[in-house]
Amino acid sequence: MSYYDKVYEVTLTIPPGRVSTYGAIADYLALGSARMVGYALNKCHRFEEPIPAHRVVNRNGELTGRNMFASPTRMQELLESENIEVKNNRVVDFKTLFWHPQDM
Repeated sequence: MSYYDKVYEVTLTIPPGRVSTYGAIADYLALGSARMVGYALNKCHRFEEPIPAHRVVNRNGELTGRNMFASPTRMQELLESENIEVKNNRVVDFKTLFWHPQDM
């Protein structure tokens, strides 16, 4: 299984209504870096099964990957559809909504 496949596998386990971070996923996999997780998620749109990349934010809860979606507001729209409040491109109540892969 490739590194990207491992990132996708972990991302698929993030529960709806929760968010994780690039760093938490990288830490859990004990391979690569947060940046490599971001690179992998930038490529996930090529797969038939939707990867919920919108649930992955930076360590401050910011939607740094928003420009990789079809429109700059799409990431926020997807999060809000899961009742996650976003203001100024940041997840409100990030610490409460944060989910670490080790919690699987």
